[in-house]
Amino acid sequence: MAGLDEKRAFIPLGIAVLTVSDTRTREDDKSGDTLAARIAEAGHQLIDRDIVPDDRERIAARVRAWTEAKEIDVVITTGGTGFTGRDVTPDALEPLFEKRMDGFSAVFHRISYDKIGTSTIQSRATAGIVNATFVFVLPGSPGACKDAWDGILKAQLDYRHMPCNFVEIMPRLDEHLKRGATKQM
Repeated sequence: MAGLDEKRAFIPLGIAVLTVSDTRTREDDKSGDTLAARIAEAGHQLIDRDIVPDDRERIAARVRAWTEAKEIDVVITTGGTGFTGRDVTPDALEPLFEKRMDGFSAVFHRISYDKIGTSTIQSRATAGIVNATFVFVLPGSPGACKDAWDGILKAQLDYRHMPCNFVEIMPRLDEHLKRGATKQM
């Protein structure tokens, strides 16, 4: 059964949070605040936080730069996952994915369905790996950020979570590369 193995030491991760919005500022970014608070509460380090407009190139550039930073293990974006013309976050980031994490979307929608019913289908939440860095693309509502963190990310980003977690496989994310690791954990 899933749970924490208290014999294992907690390993704090470096996490960056990107809010994608044409209208939000740092003062009213409730979703970014929600993620930042949960990251700190869990014992991880918020390495960087930014807001960019709904622009494919700017979203991709910001996330790509963070995945190249040695101290960042995880990037979480919030916003731009819907179906309107300006919702382009999955379109900007999925082409960067070396491996797509289909299970993340499935589990996110299962959790979300319990809260908002069939309205969950209006989100294109997704996740993948870019440059040996986990990238999670969340909807822009604080509720969706809470659901993703509390229901998935908190456990999977904790080395003590059993039977398995993302932290224990991080050193092997780039084992397919000829020259070995691009990042060291």
